[in-house]
Amino acid sequence: MARRIAVIEDEPALRDNLRDALARHGYEVQTFPNRPEAQAVCANRLPDLAIVDVGLGDEPEGGFELCRWLRQRDAKLPILILSARDSDIDVVSGLRLGADDYVPKSVSLPHLMARVTALLRRADLTGQASAASDDRLVRGPLTLDVHRFEAKWRGTTVDLTVTEFWILHSLAKYPGHVKDRDALMREANMLVDDHTITSYVKRMRRKFEQVDPQFKSIETVYGMGYRFVEQAA
Repeated sequence: MARRIAVIEDEPALRDNLRDALARHGYEVQTFPNRPEAQAVCANRLPDLAIVDVGLGDEPEGGFELCRWLRQRDAKLPILILSARDSDIDVVSGLRLGADDYVPKSVSLPHLMARVTALLRRADLTGQASAASDDRLVRGPLTLDVHRFEAKWRGTTVDLTVTEFWILHSLAKYPGHVKDRDALMREANMLVDDHTITSYVKRMRRKFEQVDPQFKSIETVYGMGYRFVEQAA
């Protein structure tokens, strides 16, 4: 059965180009010009992946609102933000609201298709892991439950997106080992750029620091990548 992708984009020409490109790759595509129409349909049946523009008609940040709404309905739904705005603030805002990836509208269609494929592949692997494994990874105060996709720090649940969970799992699996961007992408089954990886790591740190201001387990190794360092339980 073809995967269903929802494209929420207010520019007709771009919306049609995305629809045609995705259809050529065998996807079933639904397109929407605004947030209300998308929500009306997705309330009954969610797609397998959503591509969301930030500015939607008379809603300059309607895409962010839609991203929040979709994430509340399904914690594991792959969401890709597509926008002409690529400032640090906008990227972080998209990731903070639960997007799995954030790409500029200037991205080439082959590159966009690669990122869509990577997000869907990771969603498949996530489902397989949920069904097949109840393993827990414990590193000092950190506990990662792969079956539930749950992260706890000193017994307190930390609300991570699927992308954040897999990045952290990749780092915590081998404490002290430095992981560069390519390694994190490969082990977390995603396709993003350096800027996006940095945004994810910063966001994860803030989430853990809200639980424990002394959290220092995710270290940046400048010029190389990141590593997980165990703290006393």
